[in-house]
Amino acid sequence: MDILDGIGMTEMLHIFLSNREGQVRPGSTGVAVPGYELKILDDVGGPVPAGTPGTLYVRGASAATSYWSRYEASRQVFQGEWLRTGDTYVQDPDGYYICLGRTGDMLKVSGMWVSPAEVEGRLLAHQAIAQAVVVAGLDGDGLEKPVAYVIAQPGNAVTEAELTEFCRAGLPTYKRPRRIVFTDAYPTTATGKIRRVELRQMATATLAASQPAAGATT
Repeated sequence: MDILDGIGMTEMLHIFLSNREGQVRPGSTGVAVPGYELKILDDVGGPVPAGTPGTLYVRGASAATSYWSRYEASRQVFQGEWLRTGDTYVQDPDGYYICLGRTGDMLKVSGMWVSPAEVEGRLLAHQAIAQAVVVAGLDGDGLEKPVAYVIAQPGNAVTEAELTEFCRAGLPTYKRPRRIVFTDAYPTTATGKIRRVELRQMATATLAASQPAAGATT
């Protein structure tokens, strides 16, 4: 059975990007639905080369014109005929779009974009891990580093060192979490969404606590 993964937005009224029956590309969100145009732009609004991550934009006749009484939000999202989705995507050589996560959740480590979902997927591949959330923490130099918060499967014992080695075997060095923190639950909003802002604050504190004190020798 084909699973037709796609994406739509309230602001567009309709699904605008989707896989098609018989043409499914697993791991992708598919291709543009007829009537919609897509583009991927960098942080300054320029087009990115194929295979390079950027923010996804869409335009089509079903788009809203603005948010009611929300001027600043409207300026950020509705840009002429184009709508800024707030999602980071990359387009593969065959034209399929692959979601890397929300743009605000992406990490930039050593000048390279890191998708939290990719690192989370690696951690979830370990049999002892039930849930994983990866966020950016700031190190002592103010640079972003991946920090993972994981919930273990009941009855499974695993150490941070074991998970670090597991990640090292399946991820490039810059994507590997600098710390892996075990937790029983995540901070959530009233609607159950994970509060990544709080986790990022916790991650920065965790990295700070991990650094040797000034003047210490290692």
